[in-house]
Amino acid sequence: MTGVSSLRVGLSATTTEPALTGGRMDGIGVYSQALIAHLPQAGVEVQPLSFAPTGDARRMTASRAMPLSFPLAVLGDFILPSSVHLSTQTALGKGAAPLDLFHATDYRIVRMDCPVVATLHDAVPVSHPEWASPKLRKLKNWLQINAAQKAQHVIANSHFSIRELVDYFGVNENRISVVNLGVPAEWLDRPDAAECDATLAQYQLRAGYFLFVGTLQPRKNVERLLAAYLTLPPVLRAARQLVIVGSPGWRSEALVAQIKAAQQHGENVVWLDQLTDNRQLRHVYAGAGAFIFPSLHEGFGLPLLEAFASGVAVACSGTSSLPEVASGAALEFDPMSVGEIAAAMTTLARDDVARARYIAAGERRALELTWAETARRTAAVYHHVLSR
Repeated sequence: MTGVSSLRVGLSATTTEPALTGGRMDGIGVYSQALIAHLPQAGVEVQPLSFAPTGDARRMTASRAMPLSFPLAVLGDFILPSSVHLSTQTALGKGAAPLDLFHATDYRIVRMDCPVVATLHDAVPVSHPEWASPKLRKLKNWLQINAAQKAQHVIANSHFSIRELVDYFGVNENRISVVNLGVPAEWLDRPDAAECDATLAQYQLRAGYFLFVGTLQPRKNVERLLAAYLTLPPVLRAARQLVIVGSPGWRSEALVAQIKAAQQHGENVVWLDQLTDNRQLRHVYAGAGAFIFPSLHEGFGLPLLEAFASGVAVACSGTSSLPEVASGAALEFDPMSVGEIAAAMTTLARDDVARARYIAAGERRALELTWAETARRTAAVYHHVLSR
């Protein structure tokens, strides 16, 4: 088994590299960046590596470029003998120590000259094709199935995801380890009150609002959240805004029209579609009176954990991975029922005892799920793979 102090791991950084993303990171990027930041404290030397399109390698600032772009590397997998592997050593440069292992966090996997661990976040494009863009569905399906087949070991973010990985990708359950996602330790401390007030004033928010965070897409179920809010008594809607944070995603046109119509009719609905500053996002979480997460399907549900860490009472769907992540710290509802969503919102707005109970339970749950703990458990997976 490789010694703790000498373990060298290459880690996918394509979704974190500013030259490739334009500075906007999705959930996989947040996860990848967190591992890059916290794995060294778990005894792992991390080398961020990216599959850069031809011509972009010289612009990269946060990672090293693989010797081939991903399409070319995949083509090599098809036309070259199975004994030929992509050389990570070429990316590292002459004289660099070889990698013990490569961790693919973003499904981009080809044959490599070291063992590969892959994180598979969910199976939505296969399990629920109606929630995935037709233009990207086949590509995402292929990427995930390819990753499941080529990796020596798979990391899932929840026990719920294991069943999907087995059923839809044919992964041997013995090759799967569960490692939960986390939050940065600083999220467990309350942000500066004056900075919070400034952020809320900038976006014309009044503390105590109902909050949702996530990309606007069908499986996030924001249409029912909006409908539930609009059924609340007028006095409650007047007192508490509905704040939706998230950029428009696939098939969100009807929802965007509904949000704008509600605003035009004088409803207390605020849509922040351009909020990308992580510090301001913390402020928006901290100012909420209740976080409502009606998603129909999540492999983990990171916003749930961010709300817990921010000291906000949470109500969420009682489906997919969310009950596992919440572990009793959230008020659960049927996401298909507008009435149940509205009832949960009313409870967290008007029942001070219940709200305080869920806040305390959420804060305790957040203490168990930090990025430092994610890194520690991920390093344990590396050692397990290398010891076999």
